[in-house]
Amino acid sequence: MTDTRLWSYKEIAAHIRVQPDTVRSYRKHGLLPAPDHVENGKPYWYADTIRTWVANRPGNRGRRG
Repeated sequence: MTDTRLWSYKEIAAHIRVQPDTVRSYRKHGLLPAPDHVENGKPYWYADTIRTWVANRPGNRGRRG
């Protein structure tokens, strides 16, 4: 089943256990996938997009989402 909940920087940060500013920095440096949705200038990603990114990013050391 597909998880299409939209996550902001805050939800992504909680998922990967970092501060929201760290997630913003990842995006600024091209380390996050492109947002799935933008509303009022704010980016959002589907939960599944982020889970796939976490599973495939370098240095994940087998962490699971």
